[in-house]
Amino acid sequence: MHFTIHADGGSRGNPGPAGAGAIVRDHLGNSVAAVSQFLGTRTNNYAEYEAVILAFTALAKLIGTRGASAATVEVKMDSELVVKQMKGVYKVKHPTMKAQFARLMEAKAAFKDVSFTHVPRAQNADADALANEAMDRGANL
Repeated sequence: MHFTIHADGGSRGNPGPAGAGAIVRDHLGNSVAAVSQFLGTRTNNYAEYEAVILAFTALAKLIGTRGASAATVEVKMDSELVVKQMKGVYKVKHPTMKAQFARLMEAKAAFKDVSFTHVPRAQNADADALANEAMDRGANL
């Protein structure tokens, strides 16, 4: 099984009201899961990581442990920083981000193979919309 995750996170202010959003698609391009969560006051980088963690969690729940251990996943993000950190090009230095990195690595471990690809913002519009919906919901609290 192959899945593609488009993930995005953002904050209005940095830090500020933050949201994470992601959409998971199967090998045919059909949406099989979506997440959109308000995160409180966080940085944009925290939200970017959280979007991927939430997507991995939703996908693992959907396909189960056995399915996840056989699945390949491509994560597409417009955050060059997160992609380069996940590929080991950049180090994660901030203590809070080290914790997010560790959480993401733990969630990633459930799957057979995971790759990260940087995409232009225009190719990540669905995930961006979900992250913004989450921030809008938080603004109404």
